[in-house]
Amino acid sequence: MVLVIDSHPYRYEAEALCRMFLRGRELKIFEGADIPEEDFIYTGIFGDEISVRIKMDGKDLSAKAETSEVKAAKMEYLLYEILSEITGLEPKWGTLTGIRPVKLALSMMDNGLSAEDVRRKFREERLVSEEKLDLLMSTAEHERAIRSLSKPESVSMYISIPFCPSRCSYCSFTSHAIEKAAKLIPQYVDLLCEELRGTAVLMEELGLRLETVYMGGGTPTVLTPEQMDRVLSTARNSFDFSGVRELTVEAGRPDTITPEKLEVMKKNGVDRISINPQTMDDGVLELIGRKHTAKDVVDAFYMARSFGFDNINMDLISGLPGDDFDKFRKTIDSVLELEPENITLHTLTVKRSANLAGDAQKMLSRSVDEMNEHAFRCFDEAGYYPYYLYRQKGTVEALENTGFCKPGKEGIYNVFIMDETHSILATGAGGVTKLKDPHGSKIERIFNFKFPYEYIDRFDLMNERKEQVKDFYERYPL
Repeated sequence: MVLVIDSHPYRYEAEALCRMFLRGRELKIFEGADIPEEDFIYTGIFGDEISVRIKMDGKDLSAKAETSEVKAAKMEYLLYEILSEITGLEPKWGTLTGIRPVKLALSMMDNGLSAEDVRRKFREERLVSEEKLDLLMSTAEHERAIRSLSKPESVSMYISIPFCPSRCSYCSFTSHAIEKAAKLIPQYVDLLCEELRGTAVLMEELGLRLETVYMGGGTPTVLTPEQMDRVLSTARNSFDFSGVRELTVEAGRPDTITPEKLEVMKKNGVDRISINPQTMDDGVLELIGRKHTAKDVVDAFYMARSFGFDNINMDLISGLPGDDFDKFRKTIDSVLELEPENITLHTLTVKRSANLAGDAQKMLSRSVDEMNEHAFRCFDEAGYYPYYLYRQKGTVEALENTGFCKPGKEGIYNVFIMDETHSILATGAGGVTKLKDPHGSKIERIFNFKFPYEYIDRFDLMNERKEQVKDFYERYPL
């Protein structure tokens, strides 16, 4: 399939929407007016006229429209209508292709629209289904309350530990299996602690206030108890934690959780952790490359409870290879029996860098939406509500990832980073510092080196980049 981009700058929007319908089929992109003989999707904009023509699966349909307003939105509308007619598919998020639909809804309300007006615009102009509108608006209500906690001087911090016990087949994060990268960890921890101390000095100079801290990866609990203690105690001794609302550690893999590490986390004030099964079916766990069982998940959960952790998140994934509705239903039942405070339901996303990417077509089961609907009903009946939501490219059936929680147990960092509420200062390999204007919407990014060996070898150069933080706050003062 060829996507033709003729005389307009909306390549990203057109490509993202087309991929929602093509679902794993190869898509080539040509820029210009030439229409190929093979199947194609043509998009052209000339002045106020938008033209779309699609030749696909033995059908040849076209449409035109005139608009002087947001041309990309009208082009997406035409694409959706024709692709839906040809394929019989109706993606429930309509023409929305961005990863932050909640942020978009909140922005519209901040600009004076009522909740009902927002629903109407999403329904009529973006073709979003009523089901997703309900999810969107419910999430927005809870997210809005959390982001109101942020002040102009507020920032959050991300601490990257980019190592895992093994690489899961669906994973596309920059993480490294511990058996190959273990020799790097001692020096990595040394430099990470140095970066944390330098970041703390920078924050104090700028008058910034730390709101939340998230230690993620990777799997931070691959560190030894001593290494974890060094990182956490360095953070606590370097930064002013008096205003910190939440300190999260992504414990993640239950096979890395030990009493000694839980004791270290508790001693250093960690008040929220994740224990992530992804599925509670042992066969599916083996198929995706996890080195633990469902029983290991339960054991790790109760071990954490015995240390007093009363805010535990559990990640699940719908659409995993080898999974089906009955297995998924049992996973939901098993997790709800544990009564974690947070449950984050991810829809499988197949990315090119994940090991599953070559089998993308096999992942596109039409039953995934049924799985999510079942999970949402069960969470609601058990007293959980959605508090943050985001979307990704390549997600099965163009669905979403949603965080659910019990009342008062929202993952605050998750909202701040997804809403882009305030600056996030990132430390460690692969970390991306995201600077936000305290009084506006301007965002700039500073990238740490991606791989641990680069982080180690070019640490001084990377540290110099942090001077850009000062420059940003000089241009956008508190």
